[in-house]
Amino acid sequence: MEIFLQADTLIALITLTFLEIILGIDNIIFISISAGKLPTNQIKKATNIGLFLAMLFRIILLVGVSYIIAMKDPIFTIDLSWLKAGISGQSIILFAGGIFLLYKSTHEIHQKVEGIEHNTSSSSKIKSSLTKVVIQIVLIDIVFSFDSVLTAVGMTSGIEGALIIMITAVIISMIIMMIFAVPVGKFVNNHPTIQMLALSFLILIGFMLVTESAHLSNAEVFGQHVGAIPKGYLYFAIAFSLGVEALNMRVRKKAKK
Repeated sequence: MEIFLQADTLIALITLTFLEIILGIDNIIFISISAGKLPTNQIKKATNIGLFLAMLFRIILLVGVSYIIAMKDPIFTIDLSWLKAGISGQSIILFAGGIFLLYKSTHEIHQKVEGIEHNTSSSSKIKSSLTKVVIQIVLIDIVFSFDSVLTAVGMTSGIEGALIIMITAVIISMIIMMIFAVPVGKFVNNHPTIQMLALSFLILIGFMLVTESAHLSNAEVFGQHVGAIPKGYLYFAIAFSLGVEALNMRVRKKAKK
């Protein structure tokens, strides 16, 4: 515990915790959409179980961080006339996560637009839905965990007790996410326009993961290197859209009065 009395350690812990929460915002959006289909009494349970399991997995990743870094090495290469890439473990995971987000978000938008309702009246269906939601939360958090873990490793490199700092930051950020995930989920699911925006954001994040996968693979398509999309641009677009929608909600509220 003496390491937490050092100024640089405390700054690293606070900064890393803040970044973990920021990186977890997209995860909370996904959780809100997935858990929103469950009965009200199941939402908090699914969210907490999913986030708790995700926290355990993230800690395991931190302990085995050397293996994660080694996953940058190409497993196999693709050398075609129009496509060249060195496929690594990281790129495969990010690509799979991106495709999953694209599919899930598009599927959810289709259901919202077509007005397809889910019947969860029987206890067997509720149990199945709960299990499915928890699995989805854990799987998508596995994808986001790689970005989070690599960020943590980069920030704490050279600091004494780096592993303890990273694990502490993960635990604190997950506790905060558990507290706010359900209220955020209720707000998202009670406002259809916010829900559609959230699904659109997940599509953007899915596309970003796919391009990040290609970037990590040093992919070249028709001789052009695929670059990563700066996360700052994505988060700015999300914040701007939410700001505009907040103004629209305020206008609608005044109109009702």
